[in-house]
Amino acid sequence: MNEQIENSLRFYENHVAELIHQAFSPYEHRIAVGLVGEGADCFGFDDFISRDHDFGTGVCLWIRDEDMALFGHDLDDAYNDLIDRMPGNHLTTRLRERRGVMTISDFYSKILGIPCDTTILQLTDEQWRNLDHSCLATATNGAVFRDDAGAFTAYRKMLLDYYPDRIWRIRIINEIHKFSAALQVNYARCMSRQDEVAARLCQIHGLEAAMQLFFLMKRTYPPYYKWTYRKLQELDGNGFFSKWVKELSQAQPDAGAWEGKAYRPQYLNLSDRIVVLAERLAEELVKMLQSHGLISGSDPYLENHIDELMQGISHNP
Repeated sequence: MNEQIENSLRFYENHVAELIHQAFSPYEHRIAVGLVGEGADCFGFDDFISRDHDFGTGVCLWIRDEDMALFGHDLDDAYNDLIDRMPGNHLTTRLRERRGVMTISDFYSKILGIPCDTTILQLTDEQWRNLDHSCLATATNGAVFRDDAGAFTAYRKMLLDYYPDRIWRIRIINEIHKFSAALQVNYARCMSRQDEVAARLCQIHGLEAAMQLFFLMKRTYPPYYKWTYRKLQELDGNGFFSKWVKELSQAQPDAGAWEGKAYRPQYLNLSDRIVVLAERLAEELVKMLQSHGLISGSDPYLENHIDELMQGISHNP
């Protein structure tokens, strides 16, 4: 548990729990409490730099839709009064919107960007297909301190159980195509044309796809892009993948390595460091795909595995 979540837990135990017990005891078991949602603190990535905006101790209090009219507005007033009385805890309007009392359905609907009926623990394939990875990470980060009724946690678990198999495979195929097109084909084509600007774009798109594939293989939602690499480092057991990702981000297109070389589709110009790193990442991704039983071959050109992945979709409706 990170420092800010620990601070919020202490705030709940020392102040909010007493408020709920004394003023709302008939409804105590219907109020879920925790710290989940938007902000570096909920991901455990909070540091001195991130504290220049929307920073302060607080908690989320989640209730059912029907409880908002019954006691939710009074609970919200009481919680905000408690916040205002805490010394030095001057929360911004934006942070107040992320904390305090909210319905379970409003919380998930706002973060995921879709209407969420949280009494139904499922999403349609279309909804899963259109959801952004980072929104799902935001909806399932942080910690839940108390949830006697289990309604908030049940929907959270449904999301954490990850994409349905069909959607998972489709997302893998999409990212494989992006990686192969950008780094294993178009980067060489652009460098052969001496178009380093386009080559750099290929490098960036391929880098992003490699990271997205890593998270898909780990069956974990990646956070907002500025924290993606930090989370990747946490998940990368042996550290090789994150090391190569960092090296790829720092590598410069090497125009000298392409002088006098005509473009050939099957030729790997290993004199260019970016090509070498792309192939290392591809080889590691192939191993991950094999470990999940998604592919049988070992060809590092990822595009060549798409047909086999497509067959898996047709056999897993």
